[in-house]
Amino acid sequence: MDASRQRRLGTNVARLWRGSRVPLLALTAILVGGNFTCSGRGSTPGLTQYAVPAGALVVAPTGSDAATGSTAAPLKTLGAAVAKAASGATIVLRAGSYHESVEIPANKRLTIQGWPKEKAWLDGSSPVTGWVASGKRWVKGGWTVELDASPTYSRGAADYTATNWGFVNPSYPMASHPDQIWIDGTAQRQVASLSLVAPGTFFHDPAANQLWLGSDPTGKNVRASDLVRALMVRSAGSVVRGFGVRRYAPSVPDMGAVTIEEPDVTVEHMAIIDNATTGLHVGSGTTQNVVLRNLYVARNGMLGISATNADNLTVDRVISEHNNTEHFNQSPVSGGMKIARSRGILVRNSEFVANDGTGLWLDESSYAITIVGSEMRSNSGHGTSIEISAKAVFANNIVTSNGGFGIKINDTSNVSVWNNTFAGNDRSINLVQDARLPTSANSVGRDKRQPFPDPTMTWLNGPAMFANNIVANQPTGNCMICVEDYSGKRTAAQIGVTANGNIYNRPNTLKPAYVVVWSRGASDPAAYPTVTAFSTATGQEVLGQLINGTGVVDPLGVVASSMSAAYQGLPLPPDVATIVGKPTGTRFHGAWPR
Repeated sequence: MDASRQRRLGTNVARLWRGSRVPLLALTAILVGGNFTCSGRGSTPGLTQYAVPAGALVVAPTGSDAATGSTAAPLKTLGAAVAKAASGATIVLRAGSYHESVEIPANKRLTIQGWPKEKAWLDGSSPVTGWVASGKRWVKGGWTVELDASPTYSRGAADYTATNWGFVNPSYPMASHPDQIWIDGTAQRQVASLSLVAPGTFFHDPAANQLWLGSDPTGKNVRASDLVRALMVRSAGSVVRGFGVRRYAPSVPDMGAVTIEEPDVTVEHMAIIDNATTGLHVGSGTTQNVVLRNLYVARNGMLGISATNADNLTVDRVISEHNNTEHFNQSPVSGGMKIARSRGILVRNSEFVANDGTGLWLDESSYAITIVGSEMRSNSGHGTSIEISAKAVFANNIVTSNGGFGIKINDTSNVSVWNNTFAGNDRSINLVQDARLPTSANSVGRDKRQPFPDPTMTWLNGPAMFANNIVANQPTGNCMICVEDYSGKRTAAQIGVTANGNIYNRPNTLKPAYVVVWSRGASDPAAYPTVTAFSTATGQEVLGQLINGTGVVDPLGVVASSMSAAYQGLPLPPDVATIVGKPTGTRFHGAWPR
């Protein structure tokens, strides 16, 4: 795994601290132990206080699987407790580490939770001793753990070769290999041959059953991942809460260290960190009504959270940050969270921060999407991407310092973007149509559960409404609101795009050169250097304002207090007012103060 994790993490913590509401002590805890808490978002083991019901089965590292499972005579393993429990039972984990891979089986609805204020972890790694020096390297023999390195969701299949479609970036060829080693908590980077082993790296030689280190392990705690998955929830109505999951080694087709495979499951107050590919996956075709609440998901090798066929999914007060440590390609999947082929999605009061890839990605015929009160910061890709989907509201979010666009809307119908603050991104709001259409029942990206043709899912942009947003501080990108049709078929008016009441702030008249780029169908798009020019030509932005030179937003998206008084935006319509929790008719610019 990647030896630079801790260095990057320290840099990102410093950046977060400069404008965060997070106590510095909590941020420092990320570096030393993976513990985190933030303004009611995220979680950390040891903070929860769930009541222990009478008759609960208790598990402790000092227990015995021959015991009764009482508080006085706890079981030793979670697996034994699950086997012993009747449906409807509660299992409570005392403090300590549990090196297990556990299934909650079908038709056994369980609650698994941590003991009040105690830190319990499912840990997929084991201590490795017996290292022998060999020149400038150290070798451990007898290592027989072999993990699947399939690079795609099809086990055993080769990576895709189409342009921009492969999972593994050639610059990081070991990304799909889920082997992981830590020395005193510092992740080591895997290399492909013994000749490449240097300080901070390791090599696994399966033919010789050897592990090789480039850093001296003498007197240090060396751990290596040897379990694939932590927890497979296969019973509807189960609850998992109040403990942590770390250092498991799922390959890409294993889907995640934790998998939710049945409906009506709640996962809350969990930390899911340092796993080889994806931390948490929701989806099996029947995973409706899953709730993800107060999760801290970080430093996973490819993706923090994924969800597929997860209708009526709630993502509430989740922090997903510093994921894709293995540097998989940003497409087809990587970053903070990706949701696909799901209907009825609510993401609220969550944070997607410093992921290598897109912060939050909705894709493949997702429908009825609400993203509210959330923050997308410092991701290397887009802050948010909504792609070949339909019916989305993006409101009261802070989107700052992303390497890609603030929000990319691609082949998605019926989108409302209201009262967000965009600062320091590439293009801030980018709506683009390409040539993809659901032309057959088997079109890639179509939700096969829906009829064909599906009138709710056309993959055609429009209508789209952009209102009361603040767009500021763009270091790159040639336009601030950008509407283009790469298929060359429709103008912005034909798409049905409306822009009004937005505030555009740039340091001077040249950066960016254009306030708005506006599709003219088959012709090159029109480019407008000022709001006045745009409004005169199109009738849009009657209430829009351009401010050159005077900063209205700081680098972290905090809006100057004078903004709401100085300018009048559009009154909130009832549907948006309900989503953001403000009275209908309220006039305000950007996201509300947190």
